[in-house]
Order: sequence, then C-alpha cells, then structure tokens
Amino acid sequence: MSFYRGYRRPGPVPPGGIAPELGETLDFICGEFRIFQYEKGHRYSTDDVLTAWYGTQWAPRVDRACDLGSGIGSVAIIAAWRLPGARFVTVEAQEMSIRLARKSVAYNGLEDRFTLVHSDLRNFETTERFDLVTGSPPYFPEGTATGANHPQAIPARIEVRGNVADYARTASRILAPGGLFAFVFPAADARVNDALRDSGLTLIRRRDVVFKEGEPPLIALFAAARTEDMPVTVRARGGFIEPPLIIRDRNGQVHPEYAAVRMSFGFPPGDVPADVSQSDEA
Repeated sequence: MSFYRGYRRPGPVPPGGIAPELGETLDFICGEFRIFQYEKGHRYSTDDVLTAWYGTQWAPRVDRACDLGSGIGSVAIIAAWRLPGARFVTVEAQEMSIRLARKSVAYNGLEDRFTLVHSDLRNFETTERFDLVTGSPPYFPEGTATGANHPQAIPARIEVRGNVADYARTASRILAPGGLFAFVFPAADARVNDALRDSGLTLIRRRDVVFKEGEPPLIALFAAARTEDMPVTVRARGGFIEPPLIIRDRNGQVHPEYAAVRMSFGFPPGDVPADVSQSDEA
C-alpha cells in the first residue's frame, strides 16, 4: 500500500500490468484503484466523484448497479471500490471512452464484476433490474454553451445524446423495486423536477454543493426512487433537503467535511500542505 502526504491509501492493491499509451495518463481515483484518461479529453471531476459517493451512501443495499452515460468509468469504478460485493453494468455510446474504461476495469481487477455496454443510454435494453442507477448527465442544451476542444469531451458537457429527462426515464425503467437513482445536475436548473415527475420518480433527498463558502451552489446531488415504491408521505414531502456540502472554505482551504468525504472513497483529504515532512510513497 502507498502513502500520500501521510495518508495511507486503503483498500485492495489492483493487479495492474497495463501501461498508459501515448496521449493517456494513469491516475489514482480511489484507494489504490487507478483510471486511464486522455491527457486532453474528458477527465473525471468532482461531479463524478460525488455522484458515486452519494449513490453508495444512500442506496439501501446494492447487488447490481448500472451507470448511465458512463464515459471512462469513473463513477462506476468508485462505486465498485465502495461496494465490493456488487456487480456493475456501464452504458456508454462513445467507443473512445469505453476503450479507456476497459483498460481501467482490467487494471483494477474488476473484469468479473463489470459488463461494459456500448450503447446510447436512451436505447439501452436489458432484462436486469438494478438496486442502484447512477448518472452524471451533461448540463447544457446544444447551442447554449461552448463545446469542448476534444471530441470525446463534448457529450460530457453538451446534451448531444440525451438530457436529464432521458437519464431519468431510463433509470426509472431499469430500477429494481426499492432501488435508488443518484445523479448530479446544476443546482439552479429546474428541469430536474419535471424529469423526475414525468419519469415516475420521487425525490428522496437532495444536497447542494458549494465550491467556495459564501458563494451560491453550482451543482446538486439528487437521490430518487420509483414513485410506486414510496408511501404518500414521502411523495408529498418533495425530498429531504440536506445542508450544502462545502468544498472549500472562505480562505480557499479544503473544508473539513469535504476532507472527510474524500477519505470515505479512499482519496487523500486534500488539506495536508505539500511541505509537511512525512515518509511518503507516491
């Protein structure tokens, strides 16, 4: 096991044995698990990490999980690290992203637990039902935001293959009874309310994310379930609204709660200065 600034990475050591190719990087993502990414393409973000954390935090139990629009596999890999007994299906339309996900799954020794499906999530068909469905939909309708420089990153930002309503519809269709749909979306975008309602889903809880203390939240984490599985009291409540999760305090330092959240998925707390003298193995 390795250390980073005094933090011992928890969890199993993966078999590895695969090296990054030209234009790729191999980066820590949770514990000793690593992920392959394109240097100039879509790279995993706080949004992805928190989606995995929120879903695994609040799903009642998970034997089978599905990640929609899974990209390079960041959400599913973190969830798999936290749920060592669960099996995963990932659904992704871009072959260039699945290619990296396959390498990461093999590097981390997850091949017997993962099925990677090359498909548009809107057309995904399966007889399986999932205890946890996760998703990090793109945030912007076409024409409303600047695209990305790398073609692999465009669908992660722009709604070229579905929007939050499409994610919700597919999630509702494949959820097991009592299952949870966890996702991230801009905090101020009211489309999420229509997406859940029209898909037969009920909000269970929501947590806004503030990237710097004192500023408005930019994104929010949502956990929803099939309306038919919920009692009338839960349906009427409109979801439990949690206090915001603050990423950095007013001074720009990692907030103590977020440091604890990071460690809950095997990532260093982020609040240890680089000049602290400790024996590390990066």
